Amino acid sequence: MKKLKNIPKFNSEDEEREFWQNSDSTEYLDWEKSALASFVNLKPSTKTISLRLPGTMLDEIKNLANKRDVPYQSLIKIILKERIDREYRVSN
Repeated sequence: MKKLKNIPKFNSEDEEREFWQNSDSTEYLDWEKSALASFVNLKPSTKTISLRLPGTMLDEIKNLANKRDVPYQSLIKIILKERIDREYRVSN
């Protein structure tokens, strides 16, 4: 068994994210001893934005949301996510 390196202390999530993007985790963790974890109550962080839409478009979104029985802001997020995924599939 090889000696594992100590994981450094990080001053921010951005610093930690950059470290793990540029480091080999097998030098710091013994993945054979890992266990599956479930974070059922974890919510992704969100940011508030201001988005101007034509009134008719917003009305259409609200009508669609009503038909699906979901809040209209949730429907906007669903539609955006579907489109983002489709764009990534096309570009890859």
